[in-house]
Amino acid sequence: METEKESEIWYAMRATYRREPDAMRLLEKEKLGCFVPMQYKISMKKGKKVRALVPVVHNLLFVHARPSELKRVKSQVTYLQYITDTRSGQKIIVPDKDMQRFIAVSGTYNDHLLYFQPDELNLSKGTKVRVTGGEFEGQEGVFLKVKGARDRRVVIQIQGVIAVAMATIHPDLIEVIK
Repeated sequence: METEKESEIWYAMRATYRREPDAMRLLEKEKLGCFVPMQYKISMKKGKKVRALVPVVHNLLFVHARPSELKRVKSQVTYLQYITDTRSGQKIIVPDKDMQRFIAVSGTYNDHLLYFQPDELNLSKGTKVRVTGGEFEGQEGVFLKVKGARDRRVVIQIQGVIAVAMATIHPDLIEVIK
């Protein structure tokens, strides 16, 4: 069978019209891996402040599946779409290592994480670093100044899709990677 030769890969996808919860339920039912970057937001409901976990970017999700399995599931639902690279027109496939790093950081739901569109940051101006202690120990990213923060932060990027800036990390806990 051809599915046994295929390996699972991460796809950057959209669930149109804010249907990421529907897409997550469907993918879990089909036993496919799925990750939606979420964060806590405070909103007013009936005059009371409510803290709710909501998607960071509406319509964005990452799917971990074999190409043939995803094709089969995608053929059943119209609202699940691949995100493509604007230059090449190819589906955006995220390397496992990048995805693991991104999930390790954004999966903490830390209130101090900042998210950016890829064109909002110039990572070439930063320094490649590794975090040596604290909540994000072992993570690697680019250390640079980001808008919305007083100090420099370590940024992890999913090429062409999204970037996350970690909470403030003490300089003693950061080492430069040559």
